[in-house]
Amino acid sequence: MSIRKIVVIGPESTGKSTLCEQLARHYESSWCPEYAREFLLNNGTSYEYDDLLTIARGQLALEDEYFDKLETNSLPLLESGGHIPLFIDTDMYVAKVWSEFVFGNCHRFILDEIVRRKYDCYLLCNTDLPWVKDVLREHPDLETRKKLYRIYKDIMVNQPVPWVEIRGDAEQRFSTAVSAVDKLIREGQVR
Repeated sequence: MSIRKIVVIGPESTGKSTLCEQLARHYESSWCPEYAREFLLNNGTSYEYDDLLTIARGQLALEDEYFDKLETNSLPLLESGGHIPLFIDTDMYVAKVWSEFVFGNCHRFILDEIVRRKYDCYLLCNTDLPWVKDVLREHPDLETRKKLYRIYKDIMVNQPVPWVEIRGDAEQRFSTAVSAVDKLIREGQVR
């Protein structure tokens, strides 16, 4: 009886938000959007190192807000032993990668939250989707996106939470993600 926290991560323009939205609709659940988008749209696209700390804190507050709402709205199912998925678009690994990639450093707070926060599964989105231009996206070149993907994959391989690579067209991505989530809900683990 719990809410399963499933994080969708990966480089820019890899379908993270779309996948979160599709999965939340499929499971009649919720998804927590990426706070950085809201922050940058409200404050401009130029950002400093300390802005990433503000974004990280905002992401965690948003995640907690969505978790609390889902828990409150799903109490009868949870009390009956059900499992509810909450899909989270990015987490502190994304904050770490972005901090280190752009500024060569990462705030201690972000690193501490990586250790403190607990998740049930990661869905790592590959760069095999076409780039979609967006006012907030910074790296349209495939080589940079592949480099970032390799950084994320290295993190996944070296951390203890189960993870699944999401690749292919939209239908394949959704199918792979649903299989992983179904297995997590059914068996309590992905692998």
